[in-house]
Amino acid sequence: MSSFYTVAVTVGDSTTAVNLDTGSSDLWVMSSACKTTQCQRSTAQPYDQKTFKSLGNTVQLQYGDSTSGTHASGPVGTDTVTLAALTMQNQPLAAIDDTDNSAVSNGGAGILGLGFPAQSFVQASAINAVFHNPSGTDTFISQVATYGPIVSRLIEADMIDDPLFSITLQRDTIDVSGQGQITIGQLPDGFDESNITWVPVRLYAASEGGLTPPTFAPNEVYPLRWEVPIDAVFLDGQKLASSTQAGAGLNTSEVSALIDTGNSLIRGPQDVVNNIMSTVSPAFAANSNAQPTLPCDQPHTLAFQIGGKLFPVDPRDFTSQNKKGDATNCIANNVVGTDAPSTGALFSWSLGDPFLKSNMVIFYYGNLTHPSVDPPRVGFVSLVPDNADQLFTQAVNDAQKDGSFESKADVAPTASTLITEGASSTSSASQTSIANGAASTPASNPSSPPITTITSTASTATSTRSSDSKNSAAASLRVPSGGAWPSVVFVTLSLLSSLCIL
Repeated sequence: MSSFYTVAVTVGDSTTAVNLDTGSSDLWVMSSACKTTQCQRSTAQPYDQKTFKSLGNTVQLQYGDSTSGTHASGPVGTDTVTLAALTMQNQPLAAIDDTDNSAVSNGGAGILGLGFPAQSFVQASAINAVFHNPSGTDTFISQVATYGPIVSRLIEADMIDDPLFSITLQRDTIDVSGQGQITIGQLPDGFDESNITWVPVRLYAASEGGLTPPTFAPNEVYPLRWEVPIDAVFLDGQKLASSTQAGAGLNTSEVSALIDTGNSLIRGPQDVVNNIMSTVSPAFAANSNAQPTLPCDQPHTLAFQIGGKLFPVDPRDFTSQNKKGDATNCIANNVVGTDAPSTGALFSWSLGDPFLKSNMVIFYYGNLTHPSVDPPRVGFVSLVPDNADQLFTQAVNDAQKDGSFESKADVAPTASTLITEGASSTSSASQTSIANGAASTPASNPSSPPITTITSTASTATSTRSSDSKNSAAASLRVPSGGAWPSVVFVTLSLLSSLCIL
């Protein structure tokens, strides 16, 4: 199962769907000049580049690991970019004219990277083009506000309340949940912060493949990505043995994980993954070359201990249907092996969509230029209900009546977004209402998160860019019946999924 979670953005005059990716830092969109097979298959609106201001450089972006790598390349330039009510002028991006990224062929038109500036190849390319002979890290760090990724620039321009965003993802099969949610600049309304377990983001010294400190902050150590420490891993309540696979010449005593919405799977050390597969799959236990099939009616819970607390993957997110029309035999193909840690990439695990369907995650950037002043961190809240095993069993029983599990796929809407009182997502499981310019979200089952909320302070900020954001939003959103613009803008975080039947 490959899943892609999309949100609509406007780049220049083109509004299209892009994939949310916390594992990378760059914004790119498929341009009308892209003629690769993947681009030709896309049903998304390409970027026409009419308002694109080229900087004269090109960028080559790489995604995935050694077994699943893809690329995207094209010219780097700037344009006006709008995400809900937030508009950023002169935003650096890549207009991709060559890619084999599967997200494009499945209805998306690019990637919105939500990572740190240190991993932004577009920012580096833009700085090289503008400054010709930039002074290393000094220029790179000092120019984040001008050439950095879009959320980093929103933070530096004080256009959002807090330097954070939060994400939950929709369950798209087995037992479909309510639509996903992203908030930028604030936590969801009414959310109890005491429920969050916070852990620090891993910082990379230069000797570990990180940035060389700038001369104006010689003692600073910067984050590369949303990578957090992992205490232990459990399967069905039993602690798993640690991996014996280590990167050559590296001290990997600290186990860490990348939190990555752009990864449709959970990836981990091959020896630990083999242990998991052998435990849940009799076929794999007998032959490690066999598919890890297992009875559909046997729930299993994979859990990660983070900050001293267990964060499980819901049993409904652990397995998949193996063959169409067969709800008796499933496959544990949502957990796979990955590369060993390496310099600049010390993480052993990559917790992708199955983990994010089961947990709300808050990504806090902190201070982007001086991390020691306000360190970056990640917060976790489990959304797995106590009766998850029972819900899984019920979903299996329901599927066995007609032979298939339910599934869902939508592309983020790129026409005008309707905002009215009592507005609801395409799923009736959740509703969000707007009253007197404020939003309220009724309590809901943790397995059915509310529709997407992108929270912006555009209505109260005083900067020129903030004003532009508000005006841009007014062009694409309908006014509620009360006639006033809400302080919170609602858009849909939609799911594209491609089910591979073996």
